[in-house]
Order: sequence, then C-alpha cells, then structure tokens
Amino acid sequence: MSMRFSLLILLASGLLACGRGRPYSAHDMVRGTGIDSFPEQLQQIEARIVDAPDDAALYVQRAALYRSVDSVRQATNDWMRAVTLDSTNASYRIGLGDIFYERTMVEQAEQQFRRAMALDPNSADARFRSAEIQLVLRNYRQAMDLVNDGLRIDPNAAQGYFQKGWIYMETGDTTRAISSLRTAVEQDPGFYSAFVQLGLLSARKHDPLALQYYNTAIALRPNSVEALYNKGMFAQENGMDSLALDCYDRIKTLDPDNALAWYNSGWVHMEHLGDPRKAVHDFSKALDLETNYYQAWYNRGVAMERLGSLDSAAADYQVALVIRPDYELAAQGLQRLQKKGAYIKLFEKRKDAQRSGTSNGQ
Repeated sequence: MSMRFSLLILLASGLLACGRGRPYSAHDMVRGTGIDSFPEQLQQIEARIVDAPDDAALYVQRAALYRSVDSVRQATNDWMRAVTLDSTNASYRIGLGDIFYERTMVEQAEQQFRRAMALDPNSADARFRSAEIQLVLRNYRQAMDLVNDGLRIDPNAAQGYFQKGWIYMETGDTTRAISSLRTAVEQDPGFYSAFVQLGLLSARKHDPLALQYYNTAIALRPNSVEALYNKGMFAQENGMDSLALDCYDRIKTLDPDNALAWYNSGWVHMEHLGDPRKAVHDFSKALDLETNYYQAWYNRGVAMERLGSLDSAAADYQVALVIRPDYELAAQGLQRLQKKGAYIKLFEKRKDAQRSGTSNGQ
C-alpha cells in the first residue's frame, strides 16, 4: 500500500467524510432522482448524445446521472470523455479530479486540479480541491497556502474556512480551528460538517455549546447517525444520561444494525444508572450485531460479575481474550474471578496441557 493511499484511508472518517460540505460546482448541473427514474433519464440523455456526439456537456450530464446511482466507473468514463472533447474547460477538469479523488486515485485527482488552476487562475474551487488533497497527505503548509490563495479569490467561500479550521485542528491550534469553523458557518449557515466539527471541538472542552452545534447539525440532517451519536456521547460524558439514551434509541431506529448504539446504552445503564441487568441485555444486543466486539464481551462480563453470575462472566472475559489476546482488562477479570472460585476454562486447559506434558516426561 502506498503512503499516499494509506494517508487517504487514515483520514477517511474525518476530512473526507466531513469535507463534502463544499457547494456543488457547475459540473454538478444534473442530479439523478433515483433508481426508478434512472432508465428513462439515461435513455433521454443517450438519445441527445447520438444527435450530438461531440457535445462535452452531454457527457457531463450523463456522468452526473451515473453518479447518482453509484455507477462510479461509468461516471469516470464520461468525465474523461468530456475532458477529451473540451480539454480547456477548468470545470470539467475539477469534475474529473473529484471522481478520481472519490476513487482514492489521489495523484490523478491532484493532476486534474492543478490543470484546472492553470486553465483558470481565478478558480478558487480548484485551489480548495487541491488543498484538500494536501491536507489528507498532511502537507499542512502547502494546504494552507492553497486555501489562502482560494480565499483571496473568493473571500466568502465557506469551504475555505472549513479547511483552515481542519488544518488548525490537525496542527493542534484549537482556538483558531474554532474561529475558522465559526466563520465557515457564518458564510454558510447550512454547512452541516462544520457544525459537527464545532461540536466535537467544544465537547473536548466540556463546553455546553457542543449541544447547540449538534442540535443545529441534526436540524440540518434529522437522520444523521453521526450527529446523534456525537450528541449522545457528549450527554453521556457530562451527566445527561436520559438525553444520551434518547440519542442512542433514535440511532437504533434509524440504523437497526448499529452495534455501537446498543453498546453505549449498555455502558450508561451499567456505569451510570447502576442497572447491570439492563446492561447485559444491551451488550447482548450489540453482540448479536457484531460477534467480534470484544469490548462488548468484556463489559457484559463485568455486568454478569456484578450480578453474581461468575461463571458466565468468566466465559465472556475468555471470549474477549480469544478475540483480543492482549486485552489486559479481560485478563485481569479472569484472574479476579479465579480467586473467587469461578470456573475458568482457559486456565483448566493450561493445567491439562501441563499435566499432559509432565506425564510424557517433559
């Protein structure tokens, strides 16, 4: 795996997930309305392409249609066709770069963004795209230079301030990060990703403003599991157990396969509300959804131990150790239960192996 690709994956849950708040460019002029209408729309565009096969804009429209149904390879082919037909169109270069970037073809994406800047020196959008790549690659100085260049061209670009905020976060300057992200939402009050990041930064300081930011993000995207989970975690860590459980219950409704929501509910019931029986139920639900969730095995064991079911607790600790052999908490739990007289299957196996070795003269 190349260094660039690994860095891209490293930040995939951060910038790449949140940075998509940027406004659509001109090349996003057509958005498909769903799978049901896709065949009809595709037939209409292809009929126009037959009549005008050298019209680059038609391939751009078809690319957007393909992308709306996640046909990324077909969308890529159409973007490449559009660039071939009109190689001097900076917007098309950005569109091709975007699809390359989405496919983690980072070098190809960067090449297209640089060409777009050369073709249109006044393109702030191309600079922000290129800055995003530099940020993912942790080239913070280059990223900041590109962002500042873009903001000189378009001083009201919310995406530029969002990227500045992210650079400051990555380099440890929380104060400037918050300031830049606040400017981003001032420029674009609908910038969901900026509100989420403001919530996270405020939560680190136990600042009640975090709830306000998360609430705004949820108002913008009512079904956002991300924002609901972040809000739930803030509530959980700041003594608002009922609110935390409400958030996790909402996630269970929106995403029934979300093991993390069940796990966190179990934690709140066990550690905050003193209800290990309800915690066992919730941890068990998490394990039904994710059998290798070793933390859930361990914490269900803790709940079992508090209920006095020592053999069951020992069994759960052992499963956690099978999944994660270096999990020290589970190992400590087994040692603790051994002293209480619980049956420890792993220890019995070791004794049997030792007795077998002794009988064989070893």
